[in-house]
Amino acid sequence: MRGLRTFPRRAGLLVLGAVLLAGCGIRTTSVPVDAGAAPSRVPCSVPGGASETGMQSGVPLRVYLLCGAQLEPVERRSPLPEEKASGDPVRTASALLVQLETEPSEEERRAGFGTAVKGPLVVTGPHKGDPAGTLRLSRQPEDLPPTALAQIVCTFAESPAGESAPGGSGGDSIVLGGPGPYQPRRYSCTADLKERPETAVPSAPASSA
Repeated sequence: MRGLRTFPRRAGLLVLGAVLLAGCGIRTTSVPVDAGAAPSRVPCSVPGGASETGMQSGVPLRVYLLCGAQLEPVERRSPLPEEKASGDPVRTASALLVQLETEPSEEERRAGFGTAVKGPLVVTGPHKGDPAGTLRLSRQPEDLPPTALAQIVCTFAESPAGESAPGGSGGDSIVLGGPGPYQPRRYSCTADLKERPETAVPSAPASSA
């Protein structure tokens, strides 16, 4: 009779222990959990240097494309004669703009590149009274998507079109305006902008010529 009386007590203790273990979050199984493979990273680098987009001969150009949510440089080539490209900022900017509007090649897409710059978009020279070296776009810069404007600013600023503009700060800024009477502004290509091109492009009033 004594053994019969102790059996319910022992069974109750076992049940209580199981409940306490479950409440503490202790797993009762040793089956491993498969979290899946680690996310892959795009290379953001075109094998062999220059891209296959456009011509294999011509003036080498460097444009900034989107890759991995950042701006990364890509080498392109333009059919524009070198003497015209180096001596005319508007021609240089136009050639760069065409490259930015061009969809990435299959090789570039495999490397993770894309572009937010969509045409039609045209670049011209300064209006009367604009600072020297001003480039005017056929759309107001602030009306463009931030990532597209970031691509244009960094591409222009680090090209001969930007180097020819006086008042720059080491080739990291460019004076841009739109087609209307609004005053142009100086837009800067910073390290932060290259890392986060979806943010507003830093800008400041441009001094008059």
